[in-house]
Amino acid sequence: MGFSTPAPEKRAMITETPLVIESLTDINQTPAQDSWNKVLSGATKSVEKLLLQLDIPLTELNQRQLACLDFPLLVPQPFIDKMEKGNANDPLLLQVLPQSDELESVEGFINDPLAEKHSNLQKGLIHKYHGRVLVLLSTGCAVNCRYCFRRHFPYEENRIGKNDWQSILDYVGNDPSIEELILSGGDPLMLSDQQLEKFIKQAEAIPHLERLRIHTRLPVVIPQRITNRFIDILHSCRFDCAIVLHINNSQELDNELSSRLSKLRQASITLLNQAVLLRGVNDSLEAQVELSKTLFKAGVLPYYLHLLDKVKGAHHFNVSEKDAQQLYQQLSLKLSGYLIPKLVREESGKGSKTPVPTAL
Repeated sequence: MGFSTPAPEKRAMITETPLVIESLTDINQTPAQDSWNKVLSGATKSVEKLLLQLDIPLTELNQRQLACLDFPLLVPQPFIDKMEKGNANDPLLLQVLPQSDELESVEGFINDPLAEKHSNLQKGLIHKYHGRVLVLLSTGCAVNCRYCFRRHFPYEENRIGKNDWQSILDYVGNDPSIEELILSGGDPLMLSDQQLEKFIKQAEAIPHLERLRIHTRLPVVIPQRITNRFIDILHSCRFDCAIVLHINNSQELDNELSSRLSKLRQASITLLNQAVLLRGVNDSLEAQVELSKTLFKAGVLPYYLHLLDKVKGAHHFNVSEKDAQQLYQQLSLKLSGYLIPKLVREESGKGSKTPVPTAL
């Protein structure tokens, strides 16, 4: 419940027997190393199949399928299992179901809302902020979220393999101001544990790197991705490690995911969450309060609540700044300060996330 006593400080080198994972029997067995890949390979890519499984009428099917031509549907079964059958407004379904609204062009909603092309300094690397650099270690995701600000990102130009790692690490190694390595994508956990371990070990050779941060949504949609080996890799590396999850609604956090997250905490991994404020998904006081409480109970600290990045095809998710401010004020009256995420937006060319004024 909440945060337990912090684990002992991580030493530069771990010499003990690798961390023992208990109670998660399926990730202790060798076949489980591939179990998440099997789940991913069976992910739903058909609008019709998804709606039929959830007992939802096949309305606007042609428009939904047209929207898939621009941004395909992709959703794994464990995430579908968390949705309420018969509820066309289920907050998890709304995040992944293509809508006819996506076909509309709306002023101000563009392909590259954060102008990342200007900070995409070389293939697979984005350097926006001082002291940290983002590596697009994988260009794939396990789920296609309809509001994704990188839904039009030129991933084909940024696809990297292990032969490209050295160029990225050379860039980091030549800039002593970089203390933190951020693995993103796509989703970095689309790589196998073996690939992740190789990359992290190479990064450990850069003396001025101190922290490793992984941004991921994969465990939320396929909890089996948190394997014994993955936990041991992070526990054993010399970096101070943090995982930033992407959970928008408390319904996404079930008992199985919570159990697996507890093993990461036992391994001294800091767990944070960043959410996007989405109309119809989490833009009510009740939804935000429940999200923060559920996260904290699972040992995850609410970190950021983002205003929507105005990417083309996602305008129907937008919550106005005024409505966001009103909601945030109500949230401040309901929760302790440590349960309230920072309300922010990301703006191109700025040196950090931009806090949204909370006073109207």
